Amino acid sequence: MTLQINSIAPNFKAKTTHGDIDFHEWQGDSWVLLFSHPKDFTPVCTTELGYAAKLEPEFAKLNCKLIGLSCDDVTNHAEWEKDIAETQGHKPNYPMIGDTDLNVAKLYNMLPANAGNTAEGRTAANNATVRTVFIIAPDKSIQLMMTYPMTSGRNFDEIIRALQSIQLTKAETVATPVNWQPGDDVIIPPGVSDEDAKAKYPQGFETHKPYLRTVKLK
Repeated sequence: MTLQINSIAPNFKAKTTHGDIDFHEWQGDSWVLLFSHPKDFTPVCTTELGYAAKLEPEFAKLNCKLIGLSCDDVTNHAEWEKDIAETQGHKPNYPMIGDTDLNVAKLYNMLPANAGNTAEGRTAANNATVRTVFIIAPDKSIQLMMTYPMTSGRNFDEIIRALQSIQLTKAETVATPVNWQPGDDVIIPPGVSDEDAKAKYPQGFETHKPYLRTVKLK
């Protein structure tokens, strides 16, 4: 199954550094950031996991749980966490999935179905495509997917910004423009008539073009 925006995030059972989980059950009614790594003890991923740990309280404010994944076992993950804490100053307190059978990587289209059934003998290069970020809504739908090469560290500040935008646009039926930050003007979707927009936004809005109208939310 090819995953797209609004696809239901596949459920799975897996071992994690916090014990065995059923993913959908673990998610509950929270948002989830699922981010994956090709192998433990890799340099770029070490910096990412540490920075994600630093930002975990900010994600919590947005009702978003973090969960990592790597194509190694949870025993390795536990050792890697020590290195992350030592070098990055923040130890991951969120679970990390052990995906030694590559089940989750294949479920989430990060590896092809013929990749085999074990991570044993595979290198980070073999697993290079296991570098995807998924934002999953409480209804279990995928709202964002971003895949990075192994050489480029992910921007978790941007991931938080994207999550804030997604949550706002779902709550308010608006869109956010380029480089939007919380508090900036938002876009009134073309499907909302001027009449309805005037009723909804008595503070007024600006019409740049018939298809481009912006408003500052109260």
